[in-house]
Amino acid sequence: MENPEPIQLSVGGATRTELRAALQSHGVLLNAHAETLLDHEAFDVREPVELTIVERSVGELGLGDGGTLPEVYAAAQQQGLSLCPPDTGPYLRLAMRSQPNAPDSVLSAGRSPTGSIKVAAAPLSADVEFPKGFYLRVVDGVPWLRGYRCDDEYRYSAEDRFAFTLPPL
Repeated sequence: MENPEPIQLSVGGATRTELRAALQSHGVLLNAHAETLLDHEAFDVREPVELTIVERSVGELGLGDGGTLPEVYAAAQQQGLSLCPPDTGPYLRLAMRSQPNAPDSVLSAGRSPTGSIKVAAAPLSADVEFPKGFYLRVVDGVPWLRGYRCDDEYRYSAEDRFAFTLPPL
């Protein structure tokens, strides 16, 4: 799959209520894990930052046999990519209006969903029961912002895709 063009994105500056309203007005659905993440103090209002978001598959990061989340993040860092701020997910979902429809409509299968883009960000909690982060997916024409959980042993496939930031110029 060819990588889409980088996305210029402003992250921050909105309250939780404003973010939820914007997501709702754009028809974005949330799962319970996304709601849990949105309730975290990382979503307290802060000054906006300008980011350049790029998308990479685990294989493009040099992990042809896939890798765990720590391995994926380490490989990305070796390529000069950075993790996104923890509150990037909702802003990226609002900016990505043309994400392709997922090839299936399975919402939860205990594996990384097909057609999803995980937002690479440091986990907000070490608790494995707390969601690790967000992923973006379009199912049957409906945009989703979903939270996901995994431990550090879960292996992503080489085809799984993540969003990272480029360092500022």
